[in-house]
Amino acid sequence: MRHSLFGIATGLLALIVVMGLGCATAHETHDAQAELAHADDDTSGVVLRPDAGVVKSHFRAPVSRMPGGAFDPLTLPAPSAARLASGEPGPGYWQQRADYQIEAVLDAEAHRVRATEKITYTNNSPTTLREVWVHLEQNLYRPGSIGAVAGSEDFGLGGVPRDFAGGNVIERVMVDGKPVEMKVFDTVGRIDLPRELGPGGQRVEISIAWSFDIPPYGSDRMGYEEVSQGTIYLLAQWFPAIARFDDVHGWNTLPYMSVGEFYTDFGDYEVAITVPRGHIVGATGEIVNAGEVLTAAQRERLERARTSRQTVMVLGPEEVGATGSRPAGDGPLTWRFKARDVRTFAWSSSDAFIWDAAAVDGNATNVGGTLCMSLYPKEGASIWKDSTDMLRFSIEHYNRMWFRYPYPVAYNVNGHVPGMEYPMIVYCGDRGDEYGLFGVTTHEIGHNWFPMVVNTDERRHAWMDEGFNTFINYYCEVDRYGKVMPYFDFEGWNEQFESETAQPMETIPDRMWPGSLGWLAYDKPAWMMIVLRERVMGPERFDRAFRAYIERWKFKSPRPEDFFRTMENVGGMDLAWFWRAWVYSTAIPDQGIGGVYPDRQRDRVRVTITSGASNEERDEGEAEDMPLPVFLRLTFEDGSTEEMSLPAEVWSRSRAWTTTAPLGGRTLTKVEVDPERVLPDVDRGNNVWTAEGE
Repeated sequence: MRHSLFGIATGLLALIVVMGLGCATAHETHDAQAELAHADDDTSGVVLRPDAGVVKSHFRAPVSRMPGGAFDPLTLPAPSAARLASGEPGPGYWQQRADYQIEAVLDAEAHRVRATEKITYTNNSPTTLREVWVHLEQNLYRPGSIGAVAGSEDFGLGGVPRDFAGGNVIERVMVDGKPVEMKVFDTVGRIDLPRELGPGGQRVEISIAWSFDIPPYGSDRMGYEEVSQGTIYLLAQWFPAIARFDDVHGWNTLPYMSVGEFYTDFGDYEVAITVPRGHIVGATGEIVNAGEVLTAAQRERLERARTSRQTVMVLGPEEVGATGSRPAGDGPLTWRFKARDVRTFAWSSSDAFIWDAAAVDGNATNVGGTLCMSLYPKEGASIWKDSTDMLRFSIEHYNRMWFRYPYPVAYNVNGHVPGMEYPMIVYCGDRGDEYGLFGVTTHEIGHNWFPMVVNTDERRHAWMDEGFNTFINYYCEVDRYGKVMPYFDFEGWNEQFESETAQPMETIPDRMWPGSLGWLAYDKPAWMMIVLRERVMGPERFDRAFRAYIERWKFKSPRPEDFFRTMENVGGMDLAWFWRAWVYSTAIPDQGIGGVYPDRQRDRVRVTITSGASNEERDEGEAEDMPLPVFLRLTFEDGSTEEMSLPAEVWSRSRAWTTTAPLGGRTLTKVEVDPERVLPDVDRGNNVWTAEGE
C-alpha cells in the first residue's frame, strides 16, 4: 500500500545514489577497507592501510564504547531443517495450501455481496489439525470490533461513517458436506473439525455461505464510490479465508485492525462474479468466458493489445453506457476468472469504467507474457490514459532488475482507495498528477514481488513488504524520469531518528505509534536498503544476494532471519551491526568532523571523525549510535579533490577515529563527511571543515 504521509522531498539529493555514488571528482579514490598494518611513528593503535598505501587511519582512546555492542554477533532464531543457516528453505520446509471455488453476486441496488465458497485445504504440516481458523476481515466494520475501537484511523476506518454496521453474516458452514458451527471471535472464526486432519497432505473440504454490506466511500481497502456515470466497487479482503498455519507461529490469528495487512497461503482460485449487465469487471486472474461477457469488438481489441506495447482502447470513453457496448440481452452477467498460485483474490466492478490494455515487452501471447490493463472513470481519464503504459513500464523494469512477473495479467483500477495491492490487480486513487499516479502505480504493482510472490507476513514484518517494495520503486522511478520522486525526502527523514516516539523497524504495524507507519514500514527500510546497496555491499554484491533471496523464497514465506542470512551468505559479509542498528534498535546516525590537522612538514593531513559524540544532549545508553561507513571528500586550493572511505567497523572500538591522507604539495581548503548526503545524519552542521574557519 502506498502510504499517504510520505514527506515532500528534495529529490535531486537522492539521485546521486544511482548516478555514480562516491566517485572521485578529480583524483584517485582511496579505499580504506584493506589489510591491517602496524601504526607509523606518530600514531598509536591499529592502522588500516589501503591497497594504494597512501591513507592511514587509527583510533584514539575511546570517548566511550558504543552501548549495546553493535558489532557483537546478532542473536537470531536457530536454524532448522525448514530454514537453513544459509538463509535457504531447507528439506524440512513445508507450507499449507488453500484452493477456492467462489460464486459471488453483487447487489448494486443494496450495495451488498452474497457469496458461497468451497475451500479445499491441504495439510502439508507434520502436525495433526483438529480445528481450522478462518479470517473474517469484513468484521473490522462491525461496531465494537478491536480495529474499530483500538485501531488506527489512518487506515481502514478513517472515512467510513460511524453509523455503518458492516461485517460478515455467516449463513452456513459445512465440512466434508456436513453442517458445523463456526465460533466467531472478532475478525477470526474457529471451525472444529468433525475428524482429525492428519499430516502428509491430507485434505478437507470446507464450504461457507455468507453476505456483507459493502462499506461506503472512505475505506482504504475496499468499498464503493459514486461517479458521474455510475458506481465503482472495489472488493478486497472480502471472503472468509483460511488463516495461515506455519512452522514459526502455528496458527496466525492476529486480529485484523486495518493497518497490518495480510498473510495467507497460496492457492488456485476459480471465481464466478455475477454483476449488472452494464458493468465491466477486473479481477485477480484471467477471464475464461470472454465470449459471454464481452462484445465481438471488445474481444478483437483485447487480442490486438496482446501483441502491442502501445495502449489499445478496449472500451472507449464515448462507449461507456452506450447501446451496444455490452452483450445483448437482459439481466445480469456472470464473469468467470481463474488464477493459479496466488495468496488472495480481489475484484472491481463498475458501469463507469473506461478500459484499455497493452502487453509487457509487446507480447502477452507467449508463455510468461503479461497483459496490462487499466479501468477508470472519465473523472480520471486525462492522466489515466497513461496508466497502462506506467503499469507496463514498471513490470518491465522489475523483470529486468529482480525477478520476472509470473502472472498473465495485471490490472490498475481507479477508485476511491488511495493505493492498495492484490495479486494481478491494484487500486490507485490519484486523478490529478502524472508523477503521483506513476508513484502509486509502480508502488502497488511492485507489491506483486513483495509480498504477493515472496510471501511476507505483513501482520508482523511490514518493513519486509512495504520497505522492500519502496526500495525497488526508487530505481524504477529514476529509470522512467531520470530523477527520484519527491517523497524520497532523505533530509526530511533525518528528524525521524530522534522522534520522542521512536520505535524499532521490527515493530508490528498495529503496534506502531499513530503517524509512524510511513517511517517505520516504508521510508526507513527503503533508505536502509539503498545504503546497503550503494554504500555497504556495493551493487554487484547486493544485487546477486537480493536476487538469490527472491529466487529462494518465491512462492514461499521468509522471515527476517532468512533475509539476513541470505544477504550475508551470498554477499559474503558479516552484517550483524547493520541489521541491529537499522531493524532492531532506535540507533541515531550522527557523523561529524572532530578535527582537521594539516602537517605540511610531512605533507599530509590527519582528520578525526566522530560518531555520535557531537550530540551532547543524548545521555549515555539512551540511544545507540548508528555505525555507518565513512565517506570523506578533501578539496584543495587548486580545485582538485580526493575521495576517502572507511568501513563501519572503525566504530567497533571508538566514537572517534583518525585517518591520514597525503596532501601532495597542495593546500587543503575543505573536508566534508558524506558529501553526497546519501547516509542518514541527524546533525549535518558538523560535517564540513573549511580552512577559513580553522
